[in-house]
Amino acid sequence: MIRRPTKVTPPKGKLGVLTPGMGAVTTTFIAGVELIRKGHAAPIGSLTQMGTIRLGKRTEGRAPEIKKFVALAKPDDLVFGGWDIFPDNAYQAARKAGVLNEEHLKLAKPLLESIQPMKAVFDPAGTSFPTTPTRRRARRAC
Repeated sequence: MIRRPTKVTPPKGKLGVLTPGMGAVTTTFIAGVELIRKGHAAPIGSLTQMGTIRLGKRTEGRAPEIKKFVALAKPDDLVFGGWDIFPDNAYQAARKAGVLNEEHLKLAKPLLESIQPMKAVFDPAGTSFPTTPTRRRARRAC
């Protein structure tokens, strides 16, 4: 049986990115996307935005950018959300994490402040985290 090539339709609309936790990694990622959107940063480290894909043999020299080869959502189409056991919005969490400098925090502040965590679920028996008002008590299956 001969397979026909599958046609991949380009993405439409927004792409939701949900994260478990609103700590240093998440807030740095969100702020980085916002800085890229505003033209204050290049997408360094983003495989989809700067990487290439080799087609055929190395000697053929065919290596288009991934973003031109595969239909992907653009950074402007990403929307963010997530869960955390702490009530801080993404801006407050980013400040506490201390990873971003003041200039970057200021540029990303409006977006980061708009992201409120959803209540997270965790089992206190399996962690040393304190209890917080935003956590939900895990139910035992048995």
